[in-house]
Order: sequence, then structure tokens, then C-alpha cells
Amino acid sequence: MSFSNFVAPWWFLLLVAVVALAAAYVFVQRVRRKRVLRFTNLELLEKVAPKRERWSRHVPAAFLLAALALLTVALAGPTAEQRVPRNRATVMLVVDVSLSMKATDVKPSRLEAAQVAAKSFAEGLTPGINLGLISFAGSATVLVAPTTDRTAVSQSIDGLKLAQSTATGDALVAAMASIDSFGKVVGGAEGPPPARIVLMTDGKETVGTRKAFDAAEDAKKAGIPISTISFGTEDGVVDIEGRQQSVPVDDDSMKEIAKISGGEFFKAASAEELRRVYDTLGEQIGYEKKQADASKPWLLLGTLTAMFAAAAALLLGQRLP
Repeated sequence: MSFSNFVAPWWFLLLVAVVALAAAYVFVQRVRRKRVLRFTNLELLEKVAPKRERWSRHVPAAFLLAALALLTVALAGPTAEQRVPRNRATVMLVVDVSLSMKATDVKPSRLEAAQVAAKSFAEGLTPGINLGLISFAGSATVLVAPTTDRTAVSQSIDGLKLAQSTATGDALVAAMASIDSFGKVVGGAEGPPPARIVLMTDGKETVGTRKAFDAAEDAKKAGIPISTISFGTEDGVVDIEGRQQSVPVDDDSMKEIAKISGGEFFKAASAEELRRVYDTLGEQIGYEKKQADASKPWLLLGTLTAMFAAAAALLLGQRLP
């Protein structure tokens, strides 16, 4: 532990006093021993000073010195990196509702499994996170603007409906617009809260006024990483107008979007894998690591040690050190 991990390291100067007390204790014990040896009456000496000194009589002093050292560390204000809930952030959950999401390679279907996992993600986020929801197929629809109201998001997830085509780029543009509008409202002196887009889709982009890769470049410039989730398997098939059509997932595009924007790519080939992905994202988004006060354990240990010193003095020496 370096001195940079302490708020007030100058309190360590008190350790000089602790060392001085330890030295004084040793000195007093030596002087006391010399005085005992000056007795000329050997019979009396044997009665007042046992042949072998008991080490236990030094226990109270040792506990007391240890307690002073521990309390000095507490005064110096030790800190440690701790995981704490974020008190401000914006997340846009962007969910693909194209017809390929009715494929049943993920039971009961891609969309239904996605709805369950997305609701769990929304409900599990820390209270300080503002969560919004966008669905997209041939166009993007902002269903819920960023809010801490998880009920509104969950209800909108339940109401997701399938539609034709996949306008991934337009969905990302809509997500960035929502984040920008919300940031201007709540930014204040600290500026807009940090933001992220979570994109969950299973297929290739087919339509749209803005290409997904170009939108990812815009997101990078805006400092908004995109976490992409490629959901489904290579064996997905849907029935469209009586014809069986293969709908394999498009991992490559999702990887590229994440890479361009500075985000992360996740692969989920089952409902359980999707749940784990959302759990991981919830941990990343909902919490952050900060240097927090860590003096309480030192204070507690120092206090307990001082109590042990007092108890040892009363039990072993019938007096306080």
C-alpha cells in the first residue's frame, strides 16, 4: 500500500511517538531490572522477584502499542478501490424486432427470449441509471425516453411487435439523438452523464437512411460506446408468406459496430447465454470503481486491540499498563 492510497499521510508522523513509547517501555524495564538486582538481601529478592520473568506481563503494553499503531493508520485515511453504484448514466437499449426474431432456434422464440432477458436487465440496473428503449425493424421507434422508471421500460418490452426489414443504422441514430436530448436537459454544471448504447439484433442490416457502420463512427465521435449482442444461431429459420427462409445471425457486422464505436461484442446463442450477457452488462454499466474510504476496518481493529490491552492489564497485572 503506497502513500498515494492515504488521504492524510502526515498522520503517520504519530508513529514516531509510538516508537518512542516502545523505546521508553524497554528502557524502563531495563532500569527496573537493574534496581531489583541491587537488593543485598537474597532471601527477600527471591520473594519479590521470581527467578524467571514472566513474558505475559509485557502483553498489555504490546497490545497497547499495536492499538496506537492501528489507530494511526486509520487517522491517515486509507482508501481502497471499491465497486460503487453509478449515480448518473444514460443507457439506450435498442432491440431488433424484424421478422427474423420469430425464429425458434432459441426457445420459445428469439423475440420472447429477448423480452424476458431484457426485462431482467432493466429491472436489475442500479437506480441511478437512466434507461431508454428503442425498437427497430424497417424504421426505429423510441418507445421510452431515458428514465429511471423501470416499469415503463418493462411494459414497453412486453409490447414489442414484429415487423419487416432491419434498419440498424437508423436505430443507432435514434438512440444517439435520445441520449443527446436527455443530456442537454439533465447535464448541468457536470455536463451530460456518461452514455452507452446496447444493441441487440440477429440479422443483417437491410434498409435505412444511415448505414450502421457510419452511425458507429458517429457514436465514437460522441463518446458513446455501443455494446452489441448477436442473438441466435446459424440454424435459424422463419416462415415468411409460406416459404422457409434461413435467418442466420450476423456476428461479423455486430463485431465491427462494437469495434468502430469502442464498445464490446457479445455472442448469445441461447436464452441462458443472453441472460448472462445482460448480467455482465448490468455489472459494467451499473457500477464503477472508485477510491473510497477504507479506514473503518483499521479503526475497528485498533479499538478492539486497545480493549484487549486493557483486559490483559487487569487480568495479568491487576493494573492498567
